[in-house]
Amino acid sequence: MEYRHISVAPVAGALGAQIGGVDLRRELDAAVLAEIRHAWLRHLVLFFRDQQLDSDQYLAFARRIAEPVEYPMLRGLDGYPLIVPVVKLAHERVNFGGLWHSDTAYLETPPIAATLLAREVPPVGGDTLFANMYLAYESLSDGLRRVLDGLRAVNSSAKADVTKTREDRLAEGGAKLVPGAALNALHPVVRTHPETGRKLLYVNGGHTVRFEDMTEDESAPLLNYLFAHLCRPEFTCRLRWQVGTLALWDNRCTQHNPINDYHGHRRVMHRISLGADRPV
Repeated sequence: MEYRHISVAPVAGALGAQIGGVDLRRELDAAVLAEIRHAWLRHLVLFFRDQQLDSDQYLAFARRIAEPVEYPMLRGLDGYPLIVPVVKLAHERVNFGGLWHSDTAYLETPPIAATLLAREVPPVGGDTLFANMYLAYESLSDGLRRVLDGLRAVNSSAKADVTKTREDRLAEGGAKLVPGAALNALHPVVRTHPETGRKLLYVNGGHTVRFEDMTEDESAPLLNYLFAHLCRPEFTCRLRWQVGTLALWDNRCTQHNPINDYHGHRRVMHRISLGADRPV
């Protein structure tokens, strides 16, 4: 596709592109949105720089991509329940969601996308890594792909590693669920993207507990292999945040990992989850 209204600069071979020539504070016409959506499906995660949006403008842009949905763990901003603050305070040592994961895979219908807007960033550190799950699946051997194609996995919000990244924010951020309560969902290990038709790996270290009809111990060797495989460097890109940077990623075919390397500094992001569908 030739882009006539925006500029698209890939940031890595695997995924990711920086979008220029667009001011997200303004109402975007259909031609601009079509190009943004094309770039998003092609590059999986888009980065928009210098977007000084207020909450109304941020929500308006999000709605042009998909209908915003509430996040099940944390409350939103006062007056803006669909905008969730993701905050690490200077004294905290653990960051929210600080491991490779796709968002809320423990829901029956996880969000199709998410967007994050940087409000306050540390002087150095706090980058986010993204990984391409198409490539993670396609690079596996034919034999392993045949095995995985027929499996489903249990995903849970109560997985111990995730709890460690959430306990402070759940306690202080007005959690909507009782701590210790779990959400669980059964999803295919390999799902097909509904818009591109491509197969992708759909397990993640943050939420996937075991394979269906297997114990956790029986599942662990293969799951641990997949968790290590899916974040190989050649499948990833890295975003260095600046105030006003907005990231939009496809939650169906990517995973992300916020790097926890900025102790002693605040990091404040605003997050919106978008859409929902059942993995198949």
